Amino acid sequence: MSSSVATVVRDRQLTIVGVVGFAATMAVAAQIAIPIPGTPVPFTLQPLAVVLAGLWLGPVAGAASMVLYLLAGAVGLPVFSPIGAPGVLRLIGPTGGYLLATPAAAAIAGLVAKRFPAFAGRMLASLLGIAMLYLGGVMQLELITGSLSRAAALGSTPFILADLGKVVVAAIISPSRANRPPA
Repeated sequence: MSSSVATVVRDRQLTIVGVVGFAATMAVAAQIAIPIPGTPVPFTLQPLAVVLAGLWLGPVAGAASMVLYLLAGAVGLPVFSPIGAPGVLRLIGPTGGYLLATPAAAAIAGLVAKRFPAFAGRMLASLLGIAMLYLGGVMQLELITGSLSRAAALGSTPFILADLGKVVVAAIISPSRANRPPA
């Protein structure tokens, strides 16, 4: 086997490990769920895991890791947070919009970080990734509540400060382009 073929095989294997690893990371992050009074949306570390998947794996593999996570949860594996309906029912409940937005959020974070790999770019990538989660979550909450202002109050306001902290953490611990593993 030539060295270029070996490199491609190795890179593909690393990407697969990364996809599975970030799906597992998302499942662990979901288990750290703290109920917030007055909202059906718990505090979790999932937004951090989502943007890190995009920052570390890139847009395609990052999104793939979130799709794998969603498929695992939809078929009934206990990967979703312990607060809420099991399996596929979770995707139509109050937190379903956030979950369904995870592939797009990881892809956005990965795309922006690829284009702007410096620290400020990774901050922007993380912020836009989490904003995509908010968009999906608030849209679904609006369908459930019938009110955009109520949906925003339930699904974004209680989490903004903590999620801004996650943006900073993601930018700090994610690699710059020079240090990024192959994708």
